[in-house]
Amino acid sequence: MNQQQFQQAAGISAGLSARWFPHIDAAMSEFGITAPLDQVMFIAQTGHESAGFTVLKESFNYSVEALKKTFGKRLTPYQCEMLGRIDDRQVAHQPQIANLVYGGRMGNKDAGDGWKYRGRGLIQITGLENYTRCGVALKLDLVANPGQLELDRHAARSAAWFFVTRGCLKYSGDLVRVT
Repeated sequence: MNQQQFQQAAGISAGLSARWFPHIDAAMSEFGITAPLDQVMFIAQTGHESAGFTVLKESFNYSVEALKKTFGKRLTPYQCEMLGRIDDRQVAHQPQIANLVYGGRMGNKDAGDGWKYRGRGLIQITGLENYTRCGVALKLDLVANPGQLELDRHAARSAAWFFVTRGCLKYSGDLVRVT
């Protein structure tokens, strides 16, 4: 795959393609994502998770209604009202939302872990458990320095690691299983 093919597959601008292609290409090579169909599936998945290769950190800037819709099983209506964004009257309380919805899950144990280990990278690595495993695989201390996944190179490598370790190569062409 070349940069122009990547740009076309990802449906992104030439500028974004120039920024991301070297990292995506290296990550796919490092983790054995070499078959054209697998590469396209990887690009589609990472493009979706990162809003077209533009977002590397999960936002919790939810309105009250969006909180109810997205996290209604984890948050009470009262919590949504208190924490969600309300037009110009109230900003979303993002750390508190993350800590409530991710606290005690995915290896998160300590107060603040939900926010500290929120989704990052092109595929949104989430939770202390995933940060730990990904860090070992990439030889990075992601537990102490989770923001490293916001660096383009590590964002791409973490996505390739996740894609491969979740068995996506076994389901080449199967959109339902890969997503």
